[in-house]
Amino acid sequence: MADKNTILDQKVAILKGIAHPVRLAVVEALADSEMCVCDIAEMFHFDRTTISKHLALMKNLGILEDRKEGLKVYYSLRIRCLPSMLSCIEKVVEGNDPERVFVMGCCGK
Repeated sequence: MADKNTILDQKVAILKGIAHPVRLAVVEALADSEMCVCDIAEMFHFDRTTISKHLALMKNLGILEDRKEGLKVYYSLRIRCLPSMLSCIEKVVEGNDPERVFVMGCCGK
C-alpha cells in the first residue's frame, strides 16, 4: 500500500492533469461515452497533434484509457467519478451553497 505522501502526490498529479480548459472539456465530453480521437479533435480549433498530446498526458496519469479499432483510437474515462466531482464544483461556481450541494449530493439529488 502506498504511503500518504505518495497518494497525495498522485491526487495532485491527477488534478493538475485536468486543470487545463482543453483537458477539462475532454473529460466532460467523455462523461457519457467513449469518443474517437478524430471526434475529440473536431471539438477544438487546434491541430490533431496538440489534442493527442493532451490525451496522452491524461492517459499517462490514468485519467483516460484507450482502445484501438482498426485505424481509429477511442478514448474513455478511466476515472469515472470525475464527471460527478466536476458537476459538484460547477454547482458551487454557479453560486450554490457548498453545504447545500453536499447535502443534496453532487448529482443533484
